Amino acid sequence: MTAFLANFPVNPILPINLVLGVLLFRLTLTIYVVPNLAAWSPAKLLTPILLLHMLRELGLMFLFPGSTLPGMPDAFAVPAALGDFMAAVLATAALFAVRHNAPMFKMQPKTWVWIFNIWGTVDLIVAITLAVVFKAAPHLGASYWIPAFWVPMLLATHALVFVYLRKHWK
Repeated sequence: MTAFLANFPVNPILPINLVLGVLLFRLTLTIYVVPNLAAWSPAKLLTPILLLHMLRELGLMFLFPGSTLPGMPDAFAVPAALGDFMAAVLATAALFAVRHNAPMFKMQPKTWVWIFNIWGTVDLIVAITLAVVFKAAPHLGASYWIPAFWVPMLLATHALVFVYLRKHWK
């Protein structure tokens, strides 16, 4: 199998994991969550999503020796790790604002969710782009599960939050 994969200009396994994972999580959300969007309050829908995104501090693993293989490009690892960490911080702020239905630093809960969701989505797109440009995939090591599992789930939930913000949060 390794010889077969050697014929590809880029190893297709990670992109396949990423695309199929996004499809799986999108389908799951479409079946179980989307039919209820109009009925759910912001706190009911967003609490589990924001709690999930608070785990994005796991992106700091890209900077931890041993969780990646030698040669991990800093041009990918540093922005991916710090961008994920910032997304976790913004998810925490948005969760606090939504759960307490209270403005923080003169911004309403919905504004916090917009900021978190835009930042988090752009961060994932930038990280995927940098991973491709700087060929980070062969150096992921134990951190492989982040783009193979977490990133598809995060992208799907970001898309769901955009739908909720635009169509259902009055």
